[in-house]
Amino acid sequence: MASPLLISTSYISTLCAGIRSFGSFSRHLPWTRTLKVMEHPARLTVGRIRTLSSNIEFSESAESDTKFVDSSKYEHLIITRQHGVRTITFNRPDKKNALNEKMFDEVVLALQDAASDPHTIITATTGAGDVYCAGNDKANFYHITLTEIRDLLIRHMAAFIDFPKPLIAVVNGAAVGVATTLLPLFDGVFATEKAFFFTPFSALNITAEGCSSYTFPRLMGPGKAAEILMFNKKVTAREALKLGLVTEVIPDANFPEDVWPKIYDMAKLPLNSLVYSKALMRNIHKDILHQVNIEECKRVAERLIAAYQPGREDYQEFVDNNW
Repeated sequence: MASPLLISTSYISTLCAGIRSFGSFSRHLPWTRTLKVMEHPARLTVGRIRTLSSNIEFSESAESDTKFVDSSKYEHLIITRQHGVRTITFNRPDKKNALNEKMFDEVVLALQDAASDPHTIITATTGAGDVYCAGNDKANFYHITLTEIRDLLIRHMAAFIDFPKPLIAVVNGAAVGVATTLLPLFDGVFATEKAFFFTPFSALNITAEGCSSYTFPRLMGPGKAAEILMFNKKVTAREALKLGLVTEVIPDANFPEDVWPKIYDMAKLPLNSLVYSKALMRNIHKDILHQVNIEECKRVAERLIAAYQPGREDYQEFVDNNW
């Protein structure tokens, strides 16, 4: 059995401040190592102790054959696992893979399953057909209350904030709204040349989501962030690469053949190292991200109720003309 790990409070404060680490995932994960904390010079709070949940032993094995994983759980997602890579495919191609109410929570469940699966090293998202994801399905907001919308969005975004393993976006086409704004929470974004990124929030009388009001200015500067989030600039894959929103752009003709071997190679790396490295880079921002998420979702829910009402022909006309 591994010996206890000794960590000082000052180290925890610097490294793990704001983690609330693995919040919704921690109950799914197999803890196999004990941890001892030195409480000098400051006393630890319960919140800080929870940050230490990243001390996990995962199985590093990866199966080589493709497996459809718990597909019966999902109506609008296809889940497969191959070579240690679990792929979550948004599967509403007739709706450009727009997220409906049920799909929002299916994604949360899929991420929980990926976090708890010892054979999953890398988790990737992609879209069925030739579109990655068209963002919110406006029909979501015809029949649920403001509070229900807010809570739905909060838990969806929080699942990405808290996801402990490497997360890769395979953007095989257009990414609109939340499909774009969540990308800075991923650990890699591969885009086909034809992909574009579009967040027409102000044109639709709504506001930014997916923690983008925090992540975009940090990633690309406030001016470029405003162009995208406030002034509806549609960004090509090459432009997104320059802005840091995309990791690599791959030619359309070779996209599937080139992108998946890259991700399978990533999954050959030791999972513990990947998880700990991700925690080192991201955990210090988690409290801020969760707070930003709550504030964004409160405002977005309010604006969505106003913007997406039955009979709003201007909404559909805008979408059709800008696709």
